[in-house]
Amino acid sequence: MTDASATTAAVRADDRPDALDRLLTVLDLHEVEGWGPRGEDDLWRGDSVPGLANRVYGGQVLAQAIIACGRTVAGDRAPHSMHAYFLREGGLDVPIDFAVERLRDGRSFSARRTHAIQNNKPILSLTTSFQEDQPGYDYQRSAPDDVPPPEEVTSAFEQLGSIDHPAARWWSTGSAFELAHVGGSLYLGPDPMPSDRQMVWMRARHAIDSDDRLLHRALLAYACDQVMLEPAMRGAGKSWLDAGPELAIASLDHAMWWHRDARADDWLLYVQEAPTAQGGRALGFARVYTRDGVLVASIAQEGMVRLRG
Repeated sequence: MTDASATTAAVRADDRPDALDRLLTVLDLHEVEGWGPRGEDDLWRGDSVPGLANRVYGGQVLAQAIIACGRTVAGDRAPHSMHAYFLREGGLDVPIDFAVERLRDGRSFSARRTHAIQNNKPILSLTTSFQEDQPGYDYQRSAPDDVPPPEEVTSAFEQLGSIDHPAARWWSTGSAFELAHVGGSLYLGPDPMPSDRQMVWMRARHAIDSDDRLLHRALLAYACDQVMLEPAMRGAGKSWLDAGPELAIASLDHAMWWHRDARADDWLLYVQEAPTAQGGRALGFARVYTRDGVLVASIAQEGMVRLRG
């Protein structure tokens, strides 16, 4: 077991909601002993957190798959890229198994592949690469100017906390992350000035007492799946209230590149766009910055976005 396996984080003991506690427990996968005929593969198992629908949230499976792969890599190597396909919906009542293949361990990089298995069928396939810290040319695209700080932006906790509706209660009390949309969210209605771009601040809902790089990078993957297709919804003049009767939306694939370290419990700015939508699919991009303007990750996701009527 490497240092990267220590992914359970104790949170501060107070009266705050325990949504983040539940997520951290779910991300603490346990190894299934005696699996694999030659010992070259590893099997890890985890449960699911409750969500709005009676299915597993895709970001959770992404995060668990990253953790499972990281459990088989030396602790001085952190994930730097990930590519995944969502294959099927997952159920909340059955554990998820992650069978990890150790594709390669080189002098600087390690490659891993895993499938998330439920009811003997894959629900996600993921390949990720890890690298030890190395010096090199350092450049980044600058963060946008004149973005209001998160303290000046209305968060979902404020916007939805007093609304008696299952979705509103989940976003305000059941979510492990706090979101604050610059210029307004899509929770209660569409953007009055539709655009294919948006910016949103995001952080874990309270402090995480762990510096584990694998955990924080997995949590970034968990969080971003909530918003990656919102620019396409915003451009189409739709809101989350339209999901179901007028809008069918689901993640199809996901790619992520981690450039620099960041903590998931610090405010991070997601600068997003949806450059194209066609054939019932839309493509979303995001660049993720710290409050100080450091580019820590880049993300791409294609999803099903079908407008009805």
